[in-house]
Amino acid sequence: MGERGTLLEGLRAFRLIAGMWIRSSMTYRTSFVVTMAGNLLMTGMDFVGILLMFSQVDSLGGWSLPEIAFLYGLSATAFGVADLVLGSMDVLGSRIRDGSFDTLLVRPVPVLAQIGADHFAVRRLGRITQGVLVLGWALWSVEVDWDPVKVLLVPLMLVSGTVIFSAVFVAGAAFQIYAQDAAEVQNAFTYGGTTLLQYPPTVFGKDFVRGVTFVLPLAFVNWVPACHVLGRTYPLDLPGWAAFAPPLVALVCCALAGLAWRAGLGSYRSTGS
Repeated sequence: MGERGTLLEGLRAFRLIAGMWIRSSMTYRTSFVVTMAGNLLMTGMDFVGILLMFSQVDSLGGWSLPEIAFLYGLSATAFGVADLVLGSMDVLGSRIRDGSFDTLLVRPVPVLAQIGADHFAVRRLGRITQGVLVLGWALWSVEVDWDPVKVLLVPLMLVSGTVIFSAVFVAGAAFQIYAQDAAEVQNAFTYGGTTLLQYPPTVFGKDFVRGVTFVLPLAFVNWVPACHVLGRTYPLDLPGWAAFAPPLVALVCCALAGLAWRAGLGSYRSTGS
């Protein structure tokens, strides 16, 4: 089977497995609605914390509330979509420990699709909804001299950011295979990454910003292109074309994550249980 056939088979398997979990979660409608509302409320507390900070200050790192809401909405929405699709990767460690990961390896379906759709949770739509609401308010409130290029950058950031976060999820899952678990390490880069991107780069030290730009390029999810949209100079004085680099960065991240995943599967040794 060629690469295209493998991709199509993986997408089909993902759709079938995710559909099974969706039907299961919809069996008890009231419980589903309450759970999703709770998820929306809990994720919304992050932005409430930002609002509380701005009740005491006029700016944070020189950025206004609408500007930070713009960063927040972009990060939360992009991460929310990646989390919806691949957020179940953190169950990989438990599957390795109890030996059930071996079952996935012998099925004639791409393992990545099986892991990604495992325990597919529609309740995660709450995070996406909250991110979209904040982003919508930010776009309405922020002072920007909009032009076609800046308008195009917004959906470009959302799509590229989703792909970059997805690549981090896959790379983290590959690391779990090497470490025989370590889901908390993956969460530090995924959930921790979206949290730090909700704040402007000016509140962090330059060495940290360099790491998030050149080592783990999460800065291209929103920081770099958002600075172009908002008319701000990026702290590292990157060239102007860097604002349009997120698609390329996302492509490179996917390639590296794919290599890491294949290497992880190749190094897997069954627990024997």
